[in-house]
Amino acid sequence: MLKKRITNFIKFLLIWISQQLAIPFWIVGHIHLSIHNFHDLYEILSSIGMNIIVAIGFYIDYRQSNVNTNKDR
Repeated sequence: MLKKRITNFIKFLLIWISQQLAIPFWIVGHIHLSIHNFHDLYEILSSIGMNIIVAIGFYIDYRQSNVNTNKDR
């Protein structure tokens, strides 16, 4: 029971992060990439990590909305 609640919370958190922060991550990242060169591995890994979090959230949300759409039919 506790494991399922924690899993559901993590899924909810990933979806929330992807929906709320996707545009700021991409806008700031794009502006940062166009102004600065990545000289530090830390910047590269943090940018990739943020985009991976957003992609995972989008995928989970897409799967859940697809399941909900099929239930409504």
